[in-house]
Amino acid sequence: MPKITRRDALLLSTASAALSVSRKFGYAEAQETREATRNARDSKGLNREAIAFERVTLEMSLKPFRQTDDASIRAVCTELFRQWAPLIRRVNGVAVMLWSADGSEILDYRGRMSDEFEWAKWIGIANPPDKATADDPNRLDLHSTPHLYTENPPRMTYGILAKIVRILKQVGNELTGKPISVGATFDPGPEFARSAFKYKRHPEIANDNTMGSGTFVTCVTRLHADKEAYAAFPKGISEGMSLGTFLGGQSQHFLTDLGFDYLWFSNGFGFAVSPWNVKGPLFDGTKFDAANAPRYRDAIVNFWKDYRRECPSIPIETRGTNLLLGSDLATNACPLQEIYDGNFNMTAPPNSPWAALDGDFGLELVGYLSRIAELPANGRFPFRYYTHDPWWLNSPWFDRYGREPHDIYLPLSLARVDAEAKITRPSFLEFLTVDNSYGQIPEQTANEVTPHILNAMDSFSDAPGVATWLCPFREYHDLVFGQAPNPALAFFADWFLRGAVNSGFPLNTVVSTGHYLSSLKKDPKFFDKTVLVTLLPTAGSPLEESLLARVRQGLPVLFYGPVQHASQTMKDLLGLQITTGIEGLMELETSLAMDSNEHGSTPVRFLHRSLTNAGPVDTIASDRSSVLASVRANGNERTYAVKRGSAVWLRGTFCSSIESGSQIPVPDSAEKFFLAESLLRMAMAQFGYSIAITKPTAASRLPVITAARCRNGYFLSGYMPSSLSRISLQFPLGAPLLLGRETWLEDAHSSYTLPRAWHNEVRLFVEQQEASEVSCTEHYAGMVGFRRRMLVGGLRNATVTFLPEDDGRVVFQANDMRLHIETSLLPVTKSDDGRKLTVRGITGSLLVSW
Repeated sequence: MPKITRRDALLLSTASAALSVSRKFGYAEAQETREATRNARDSKGLNREAIAFERVTLEMSLKPFRQTDDASIRAVCTELFRQWAPLIRRVNGVAVMLWSADGSEILDYRGRMSDEFEWAKWIGIANPPDKATADDPNRLDLHSTPHLYTENPPRMTYGILAKIVRILKQVGNELTGKPISVGATFDPGPEFARSAFKYKRHPEIANDNTMGSGTFVTCVTRLHADKEAYAAFPKGISEGMSLGTFLGGQSQHFLTDLGFDYLWFSNGFGFAVSPWNVKGPLFDGTKFDAANAPRYRDAIVNFWKDYRRECPSIPIETRGTNLLLGSDLATNACPLQEIYDGNFNMTAPPNSPWAALDGDFGLELVGYLSRIAELPANGRFPFRYYTHDPWWLNSPWFDRYGREPHDIYLPLSLARVDAEAKITRPSFLEFLTVDNSYGQIPEQTANEVTPHILNAMDSFSDAPGVATWLCPFREYHDLVFGQAPNPALAFFADWFLRGAVNSGFPLNTVVSTGHYLSSLKKDPKFFDKTVLVTLLPTAGSPLEESLLARVRQGLPVLFYGPVQHASQTMKDLLGLQITTGIEGLMELETSLAMDSNEHGSTPVRFLHRSLTNAGPVDTIASDRSSVLASVRANGNERTYAVKRGSAVWLRGTFCSSIESGSQIPVPDSAEKFFLAESLLRMAMAQFGYSIAITKPTAASRLPVITAARCRNGYFLSGYMPSSLSRISLQFPLGAPLLLGRETWLEDAHSSYTLPRAWHNEVRLFVEQQEASEVSCTEHYAGMVGFRRRMLVGGLRNATVTFLPEDDGRVVFQANDMRLHIETSLLPVTKSDDGRKLTVRGITGSLLVSW
């Protein structure tokens, strides 16, 4: 048996006693320690030992346990915790979530440790379709035929699984000195392990067709009777027993008997009857019908109630659906509000893996923001990262991301605002998975991923970013379950934002409308420096009153969506009137600065489908508004975007089609049609934030960009689907200088050609008339009393504004590289209570020290 040496223990132990959390205290005290540690940062704002997460979850299959004797299991566990040592130092606790099978081991559990169970030992689909598909007649695809991951895989019994759980906790605690928990998993689909329960004995529960006919278990189903002796039901299943009752009873016995600490509901289980699909019982692709929404809502909530009656206290963690809250509600009656408010001891879902699969960051980020705008009672939400897939023969860090960290920096730049006007961070960091499809645990993964994760958390938001979404979390539920249902509006609202983020809209902050109003009472100025982005609010609502007051104060609001539900006061404020609607092929005319192409022109026509856009375009503007965009169809012209004071309104169009055989909407061809969602980004220029894109061709995908705030500076992150594209930036303070980059400064914009993934600090902004190449680099301190220096080169009679990290000493030197200068040699103008420092007339270099 491998011996845990003192060196091993020291390597993995926390660097400070303040970071060590005894098992007996649990995560409530761990959270307090995390907050205290973060608040104890030194006056310079940097403490690399600060706690990054409350807990890290190392998800894994059983494949690494090729031998199941104690010594072999212990060796695997030791290697696991050794590999992730640098990350474990920065968390308060560790969980290992075991993908033992697909949850059928829970359904089948008889209470006997000696029983063998089918486990996830496959590469490819464990429960393949009965017939070959037309495009794979020889069944060569992994979706047609499974393969064992190794010859003669070990047999697994419940006793062996219990032993693995026990040794994981022992070794983890010995090596880290931190609390170790182990989670089990329940998946509704056919992917991971062969299931006689789901597909032979009780196929009635697998009645969703997500991966083919009768493939996905839905939480609202009921079982037919059988006479098997189960752990919780020794006399068998009675006819019509709810799945919630049966799964809850089985979970209580299985989790307790084997030593598990929580259960994970996978792949949308517990939230919707068709969790991967844009269609559902309320939307068939041709019409919305909310008549049955209350029935589906009640059935889903009753699943949770039935489950909790049988398994009352063991925590539940969740994967959530693949899509967006507004879409889930409008199509599947997903009652997220009722689930969160139901006191079910559950944790909110993390970000979905869409970006890993196809680069659809709009879907991942907007979906994530919509699900964390409000939270269950425990206030926790995770961030999940896709490193390996233990079944489908891909390892995203290596072969989907190409070892580029865009899916780290983008979701970890998101900021959630709670009801107390505070930014809340993700509590849990989760890795799917630490082992690959062959059961290997590559050390290279931990070595390469960990620095990016910690770097992202060291620059995590502490204030609202450039754009803040007012998410109508509870209003969405009213649009589906209320007295006057309008599910199409909830559907449009989130899918439009998805398209806007995929078109470069710099969204990174979310606050629910309820928390927004509560936050204003705590801190009336908390949102003053961000552009609020919001669906037009309902007439007479407290939100509408608040936003009207904000606009009258001259603070920025970017409204979008149809105006039918807005009050006359709001329509008068924006200078809009309702008239007859137009739809179909639209010709765009706009004064907004459009993107450009290196080769070919940009289409100016787009398709507006009334069904998926909550109605036609039916507005005209009065003389009091400045029209930013209009559209024409069949000889009729309508107003599409206006500006009035500090408010901008954009009608917005979700430019995608709902097609048979596709689980998500299919974007219109960028070669043939203008993607109207990009106008939301272009409208930001009305508030001083210009983000212009030059693409190789019209078909080239647009970058995804977030603009977060931390320690008074900006942190810009991005994903470049085409690294040939250029981004030109202008902020209200001037052209931003990305630290570590060179830029061409012209027409008040800084232009960059950036790599696939990028994450750069911005503290310096430049205004100058003459074009030039400008650089911004980190310079070594070189003198006691200074912590950082930034060096800017290539300036031409420039005005430079610097955003200091704190209120300490800042020294500006022009064309002077002496490191011992202790006071500025230039006149400095202070503004915004010292949070902005400006120097003028600089030609050549500027050294900023603090």
